[in-house]
Amino acid sequence: MTTHSEAQTIDHRRLGASGPLVTSPGLGAMSMSGAYGPTTDDEGVSAILAYLDAGGTLIDTGDFYGAGHNEMLIGRALRTRSREDVVLSVKFGAVLSPDGAFIGFDGRPDAVRNSLAYSLRRLGTDYVDVCRPARLDPDVPIEETVGAIAELVEAGYVRSIGLSEVGAETIRRAAAVAPISDLQIEYSLLTRSIESNGILAACRDLGIGITAYGALAKGLFAGKTGGNRAMFPRFQGENLAHNETIVTSLGEVASAKGITLPQLAIAWVAAQGEDIVPVVGSRTVQQVRATLTSTEVVLSPNDLAEIDEVLTGTEVRGDRYPSALMAQLDSER
Repeated sequence: MTTHSEAQTIDHRRLGASGPLVTSPGLGAMSMSGAYGPTTDDEGVSAILAYLDAGGTLIDTGDFYGAGHNEMLIGRALRTRSREDVVLSVKFGAVLSPDGAFIGFDGRPDAVRNSLAYSLRRLGTDYVDVCRPARLDPDVPIEETVGAIAELVEAGYVRSIGLSEVGAETIRRAAAVAPISDLQIEYSLLTRSIESNGILAACRDLGIGITAYGALAKGLFAGKTGGNRAMFPRFQGENLAHNETIVTSLGEVASAKGITLPQLAIAWVAAQGEDIVPVVGSRTVQQVRATLTSTEVVLSPNDLAEIDEVLTGTEVRGDRYPSALMAQLDSER
């Protein structure tokens, strides 16, 4: 393993064969809208600007994060920046109840167009760089959803088409309709199912990149286990106690190398291939800066082998999401 003490540089990678050039790691903005506890708009704007000031370009959001709040926050932050210097990745389709609960997904072509109309207004832009359905709508063929986005690409409102949390078969069907830049999916030291279920292989066969969220295991690698995280099975009871033993072992590996566990975790995802871009959620300037220090870490083949050895024989306990949300994941079928 090597670290670089000179001025920080952010890696640049292309999202698949057809997508934009972006910086790695990308900035996930969801937590700026209260997903993991209270925050302020000023704090969120400062975090976004800190990421951009450091040379970052990729900002990931969803039109349902904070029921539109997240897009408005990003729009506010970007008023002082050149639009061409930012790559906006937007998810759509989640249907919310007034209390913020997820009650379904809508991938109908008219819903695609309607969602983008609102996103453009909230973001203060006339196009988004990547547009993707947040989940597969079981009542709408993926061909229809992707076809509608392709029409928006033709009209100039969208530049690339992405997918999120879908399985290999769905990926292939979508790619037969139009070029797909990337698949957004959870991928980390504790969540590696895409390596064995055909999803990663399908993406690589088709020249589709991976934007990997959850590199910090929803905060587990950063020692955050309270608050809203209690809804996730991996943060509950005996599951949490077991999973924390894995975290401790990995933390010892990181400490021996003179780095933090979050640095190790993000660097590990980035080391899995040039076609993979970790997207790390942050809501403060301090968190953004800590995330970007992962670019100082280069894991050697020996480092990766050592990490794999630590994980051999261990298995994370608990599903990624509560059962109702797991049932909505085409990627888990």
